[in-house]
Amino acid sequence: MIRLPIYQVDAFADKPFSGNPAAIVPLEQWLPDELMQQIAQENNLSETAFFVREPAGSDCDFHIRWFTPGIEVPLCGHATLASAWVLFNRLDWQEPAIRLKSKSGPLGVRRLDDGWLELDFPNLPFKTTPTPEAVQQGIKGAPASAYRIDNDSNYMIVLDNEAAVRNLTLELAPLKTLRPGGLIVTAPGDTCDFVSRYFAPGDGIDEDPVTGSIHSVLAPYWGERLGKSKLQARQLSARGGTLKCELHGDRVHIAGQAAFYMEGTLHLADG
Repeated sequence: MIRLPIYQVDAFADKPFSGNPAAIVPLEQWLPDELMQQIAQENNLSETAFFVREPAGSDCDFHIRWFTPGIEVPLCGHATLASAWVLFNRLDWQEPAIRLKSKSGPLGVRRLDDGWLELDFPNLPFKTTPTPEAVQQGIKGAPASAYRIDNDSNYMIVLDNEAAVRNLTLELAPLKTLRPGGLIVTAPGDTCDFVSRYFAPGDGIDEDPVTGSIHSVLAPYWGERLGKSKLQARQLSARGGTLKCELHGDRVHIAGQAAFYMEGTLHLADG
């Protein structure tokens, strides 16, 4: 019997039962991909993160991977934030920052003086494109043009105001056919710089509570539109979450809080 530690942390949250829950499974060596996918499916959270220590002298401290219940994804913010919380608070990581190897290149997390955790993520390019038919069918009154984010497998549409995002109604069935598979919906905020919601039903996530990685494109978009390098954001899911973003050239810093929920042990049959 293989026994592995598992943690659940609410990311972009100042207390449990808010923000976005992620499962974290530290590993001494990689499990088969199929087994990691099965664990993520069993957890039935938007993301399960796995990480392995890199050899001494490497450019990074850990190699991290993320799985939804349906697929492995190239980038995930909230499960990276949750992984960092586990390393700092449960696995006795003593350095002020953590360097991570990932499918999206090198990432980082550092602990700020106020206790928030700050992700160092890539600034993701986007391009204008006609709004896909699946989005037009799924969202009544969707704008005619959208943005495509190739490096993060998403589309983005921009609405007029926060109320339009908050009160959005949509049909999930058409969005399940969207390829790439995710849709960001955003607008200017009433009490923050911008708000958003995120849907990826084709990847097993009807609506993600708080999605750190999409702010790798949201912060650059709104930074350019608003003429600001420091922005405050709010994701308007039922659980909700607050993020602080700062632009640094080809990088975006995305900060949030995290709340510990539980830890336990996975019992897996050996072979």
